[in-house]
Amino acid sequence: MAFVTANWNPLGEAFYRKIELYEMGWNLRDGLRDCLIAAAPYGGPIALLREPQRRSPSARPQLEIYSASGSSLAAFVWKSGVVKHLGWTVCDDLLCIQEDGTVLIYDLFGSFKRHFSMGNDVVQNQVVEAKVFHSPYGTGIAIITGAFRVTLATNIEDLKLRRLPEVPGLQEAPSCWAVLTQDRQSKVLLAYGADLFILDNTACTAVTPPGLSPQATSIVSMAVSFSYKYLALFTDSGHVWMGSSNLKDKLSEVETKVRTTPKQMTWCRRPKSEQPSVVIMWDRHLLVAGKCRDTIQYHLDDDSVLVPELDGVRIISSTHHELLQEVPAACEAIFKIASMAPGALLLEAHKEYEKQSQKADEYLREIKEQSLLGEAVRQCVEAAGHEHEPETQKTLLRAASFGKCFLSNFPPEQFVSMCRDLRVLNGVRDYTVGIPLTHTQFRQMTVQVLIDRLVYRKLYPLAIEICRYLKIPEYQGVSRVLKHWACCKVQQKEEGDEVVARAVSIKLGEAAGISYSEIATKAYECGRTELAIKLLEFEPRSGEQVPLLLKMKRSQLALSKAIESGDTDLVYTVVTYLKNEMNRGDFFMTLRNQPVALSLYRQFCKHQEQNTLKDLFNQDDDHQELGNFYVKASYKEKRLEARLSLLQSAVDEYSKAKNEFAAKATEEEMRLLRFQRRLEEEKDEHLMGMSLQDSLQILLRSGLHKQAEQLYKDFRVPDKRYWWLKLTALADKEDWDELEKFAKSKKSPIGYLPFVDVCVKRHNKYEAKKYVSKVTPEQKVKAHLAIGDLEGAADAAIERRNEGEISTVLSRCSTTTDRAVVERLNRARPGATKK
Repeated sequence: MAFVTANWNPLGEAFYRKIELYEMGWNLRDGLRDCLIAAAPYGGPIALLREPQRRSPSARPQLEIYSASGSSLAAFVWKSGVVKHLGWTVCDDLLCIQEDGTVLIYDLFGSFKRHFSMGNDVVQNQVVEAKVFHSPYGTGIAIITGAFRVTLATNIEDLKLRRLPEVPGLQEAPSCWAVLTQDRQSKVLLAYGADLFILDNTACTAVTPPGLSPQATSIVSMAVSFSYKYLALFTDSGHVWMGSSNLKDKLSEVETKVRTTPKQMTWCRRPKSEQPSVVIMWDRHLLVAGKCRDTIQYHLDDDSVLVPELDGVRIISSTHHELLQEVPAACEAIFKIASMAPGALLLEAHKEYEKQSQKADEYLREIKEQSLLGEAVRQCVEAAGHEHEPETQKTLLRAASFGKCFLSNFPPEQFVSMCRDLRVLNGVRDYTVGIPLTHTQFRQMTVQVLIDRLVYRKLYPLAIEICRYLKIPEYQGVSRVLKHWACCKVQQKEEGDEVVARAVSIKLGEAAGISYSEIATKAYECGRTELAIKLLEFEPRSGEQVPLLLKMKRSQLALSKAIESGDTDLVYTVVTYLKNEMNRGDFFMTLRNQPVALSLYRQFCKHQEQNTLKDLFNQDDDHQELGNFYVKASYKEKRLEARLSLLQSAVDEYSKAKNEFAAKATEEEMRLLRFQRRLEEEKDEHLMGMSLQDSLQILLRSGLHKQAEQLYKDFRVPDKRYWWLKLTALADKEDWDELEKFAKSKKSPIGYLPFVDVCVKRHNKYEAKKYVSKVTPEQKVKAHLAIGDLEGAADAAIERRNEGEISTVLSRCSTTTDRAVVERLNRARPGATKK
C-alpha cells in the first residue's frame, strides 16, 4: 500500500500510471522487430506474422496467435499471399488482408473459416495500406489501393463495398489517414501534406483543423479516440493538435520537441474524463501529452506496440505487457499524498483500527462531522474496482466494510456487486487465462460477452463457475456454455460416435434450454451423420428432430418421428418433402407402409389434389374408393355428358368392388340424368309430370331416397304427391322402420290415415296401430275400424257424439260377440246429433 503512488506521474491536473499486467510467456528471439502484429481490444488475443529467420525462396512466414499473457493459442506456416495488415473482429476472429485484396478469416485457434475479396479495383491496383475498424454495425475494413483510391466495407458480415470519391491531386500515398464513424456513417480522414480531407459516400471535402500551429507544413500522423469523438494530429513541426473529430473544436496543442514521425500514436482517455491525452511512441521512447505544455516521458527497453483501450493504452513488448492510463478519480482521491478526501480518511481510520489505535475514532469522527461517511464508503468501493493488485482491492474493501458498520441505512448492492465483479475479474486476469480486463471495460462489455469470450477460448469450466457464481439464469449461463462444449466435443473425431454421444448425454443431463438438435446439426456438418442420429434420440421435441433428419436424407426415420409426435403439420411437412424428393411410385409405396401418413395425405388430396387421390386409389386397387371418387367428381361437373361418363366409371369400379347396391344406385342416377336430358329436349309439361312420378317411384322403390328427395326438390313436386309415392313405395317394400322414420320426419301433408290403410292392406295391423293415435279426430273412427278395434271406434264415435259414426260402428258389431259395445252405442245414440 505504501507504494501505490510510486508509478504515478502528474500531467496537468491529472495523474497517469503504468501498471504491469503480465511478464510475457512467449519466447521471441528478435522481439517484435520485422513482424506484423495486431492485438484485439478489451484484453483480447495477439496475432504475430513473423518473417522466416533464414532467407531463402522456400522459407515461409509464421503466423502465431497468443493470449494477452503470451500463452500460445495457435501457430502455423503462412502459405497464402503477401499479408499487408492484420486485425481482429468484434468476435475475436483474425482478419488477414492480402496484397491482392483477399481477406482471410481465421478463428482464435488458427482454423480457417472463410475468405472474401474487396473487389476488382483492389485486385487490379493492389493494397497499399489497410485498416480494420469497429463501428456500431460491426467490423469494417478500409483499403487504400495503388491508384490511391479508398475502398470501404462497413460490416464484413454483410459485405457492401463502397468506393469513396477521389482526392484531388493525390499522386502518392497519403502521409496518414484514419477511419471515423460519425452520424451512423463511416468516413475516411486523409492527410496529404498540409491538406486534410474528409471522404464520405458522396464527396471529398477539404477541412482545416481550428488553431493548428502555423509552423506545420505537413500532418504526418493521426489518431482517433476509442469512441471516435476526438482526433489527434501530429505535424512535422513536432506539435500534436487535439480536438473533436468533427474538427469544430480544439482541445489543446502541445509541442513535443520531437520532429521525427512517430511509429504509433493513440488516445489515452478515461470515459467522462475532462483531461484529453495522447500517447505517442517512437523507437524506445514514449510520450504522453495532455492539455498543459508539460509531457510525461517513458523509456522503452524493447520494441513495443500500443493497443488503444476504452480507458487507457496497453503497451506490449517482447517481455512485458503493461497498461498506461489516467489514474481514476476515486483512486486519486484516496491515495494522493496528503489527501483529506473522505475515502482517504476512512482508509486511515481502518488502518488505525487494525493497530487498535484510538486515532481510528478521531478519523471516523472527522468524517461523520462532515456527513461524508457514505461518500467515503462509495469511494473505497469504487477505487477497489480500479485496482489490479488483489491485496490493494482487499484493503479498500475492508475499509469500506468497516465504514458500513457505522451507517444504518447504507445500501449494500454496490459493495456486494463490486466484490462479485472483482472475483470474476481476478479470475480472468489470471496468467493462464490472459484476459486483462479493467472494471470499466468489464462493465462496458457485459457479463454475457465475457462468457462468450471464455467459451470461444474453450475455457468451459471457468465459464460455468462464473455463471454459477453470478447466478445467471441457467438457459443464459450454464446451459449455453454446455451447448458450446457439446458442439466442440462432437468435432473431436478421435473418439467414437457411441462414446461421444454418451459423454454429451451424461454431461448435459437435464440442463434447461439445451437443444440437442443444434448439437446434432454440428455433428452432421462435421460429417458424423451416425453421431447426429444418436444425439437426436435425446431431443424430446419432434419438431426439432424431423428437419435435421430430412436434411440428412433420413426421410423414413423422419416420417416415423413425425407420426410418433402426433403433430399433423409435422407429418404434412415430411410428406411434402418426400413428394418433392422421390419419384411417384416410390413415394406411394412409402406411404403404403405408413397408414397414418397415407390417411393424412388422402385428406390433403381430397381438398387440394383430386387427381393425385385417384392415382393413390389406382395404386392400391381400391375400387370402392375409386367409385366414390367418380361419383363425387360427377357432382362437380356441369356438362351432362361428362357427368354420365364419370358415373359410368363409378359403376364399373363398384362392380369390380362387388358392391351391387352402389352400382345399381349409380345406374339409377344415370337414368335420372338421362331423364332430365329428355325433359330438357322435349319440354312437355304433361309428360314431365308423368315421367317425374315414374322416376320418383323407381328411385323410392330402389331405396335411393336421397336422389328421390333431390328430384322432388329440384322439380318442385307437390308435397302430397311425393308423400303418397314414398308411402306406397315403402309399404310395398315392407320397410316398416324407414316408414316410421318418414312419418316422424315432419308433419304429413296427407294425414296419417293413409299410413294406417297401407299397413292394413299389407296385413300388418301391428304397424298400423302406431299411426292410429296420430290421425285427426274426424278420422279416428275409420282408423280404429281399419285395424278391427271396435271398442276404440266406439269410444271415438261416442266422444264426437256423431250419429253417423255411431251407426257405422253399430253396423260392424255382432249382437252376440259385441253385446257390451252395442249397448254403449245405443245408450249414446239419443244424445248424438246428425252431422
